[in-house]
Amino acid sequence: MQIESLQNPRIKNLLKLQEKSRERKNQGLFIVEGKQENELAIKGGYEAVEIYVCEDIYESTIDFGRAKMFEITRTVFEKLAYRKSTGGIVGVYKTKSSDLSTLKLPDNPLIVVLEAVEKPGNLGAVLRTGDGAKVDAVIVCDETVDFFNPNVIRSSVGTLFTNKIASASKEEVLNFLKEHNVQVISTFLRDETISLYEADFTSGSAIILGTEATGLSDFWADNSAELIKIPMLGFVDSLNVSNAAAICVYEAVRQRQ
Repeated sequence: MQIESLQNPRIKNLLKLQEKSRERKNQGLFIVEGKQENELAIKGGYEAVEIYVCEDIYESTIDFGRAKMFEITRTVFEKLAYRKSTGGIVGVYKTKSSDLSTLKLPDNPLIVVLEAVEKPGNLGAVLRTGDGAKVDAVIVCDETVDFFNPNVIRSSVGTLFTNKIASASKEEVLNFLKEHNVQVISTFLRDETISLYEADFTSGSAIILGTEATGLSDFWADNSAELIKIPMLGFVDSLNVSNAAAICVYEAVRQRQ
């Protein structure tokens, strides 16, 4: 059956899931747009519920298991798609728990911790770095964070699904790190702050980053093994949080090779 109308109840619900965090939470579902993003969702063990394809555009042979398949017209697809060059596919998936207790860590882990999320695009970019560097987890100290926001998925190019993710309060995150013998290394300026390149990341480490607007709170500065800074050689004194995360993470990776 081909869905042609934008008034179709299924299409209306897809738009709700795209636009409203509350709908995603209440239904336990989220939207994935794009061929690569859907492939990574399946690889990441997410369960597909419904798949909508525009046969004029879609060219792939992804196995979506027991998901219901629907064909949609190009007009309907263009209403659903934020980008037009995403392969003619939109998937609906079940959300997964991001509870900290579900996170399993290896020995000597490398973790990225964001104290808060100012912009979904920044979280997505950090997740992309997390995948590229193969960090062991990305944790957000905000229990209300919406990992399944379409902007997070889009900016992560699907690497949301290939990272281990969790959210919790900063107190819970700190206790979790202590329980797993992970040292806390925070990006924070104080008299005792050292250069990123002087820090030792070879043991289990969590790199803590704040937002661009307010930076990191004293809570993390007061509970850190080391405080670090990225040397700034120009006129500005800070970087976008996703850029800062990439620089810190890849220095840690370099030391571990």
